[in-house]
Amino acid sequence: MTIAAEDRTLVLVRHAKAEQGGYDADHERELTKRGHRDAQAAGRWLAEHGIGVDEVLCSTATRAMQTCEGIWSAGCSEADIREDHRIYDASADRLLEVVREADADANVVMVVGHAPGIPALASILAEGAGSDQAHELMSEGYPTAGVAVLRFSGHWSDLTAGVAQLDRFHVARAERESAEV
Repeated sequence: MTIAAEDRTLVLVRHAKAEQGGYDADHERELTKRGHRDAQAAGRWLAEHGIGVDEVLCSTATRAMQTCEGIWSAGCSEADIREDHRIYDASADRLLEVVREADADANVVMVVGHAPGIPALASILAEGAGSDQAHELMSEGYPTAGVAVLRFSGHWSDLTAGVAQLDRFHVARAERESAEV
């Protein structure tokens, strides 16, 4: 039995701002206070735009998992989270392999990972197709708490370069508290 191709949404999130020093391993770095607020701002933005998630593919790095927690705590609908060590420090090609293994029943998949893999994957998949405004914003950089929303029609296993359209790009920033720099 063959399953018909469906419209899919891929949400690519670069983890929020992380501490720079004081850790024995990069993998264990935690979010800063600003990073926690920005992760929540990303969750609010996703919820405000009606983007619910069916499955999350998350790096095993502490900062990526904390970004997921912040997104959910701010109102984005929770989904099954699959932590995957391959996402940590992954190239765009490696990330694409991981996404191709997403649950066939999931229409919206979120990947929470790191630069340069996440930004490179967004560029490769869309190759200029989609919203001119979103491409312009993304061309200015893909900072921490950057969120790209891509759409395509097909099966996750068939995802390849140039088949998606960049629908939206957003850099989540929480309003700063006056007492904090």
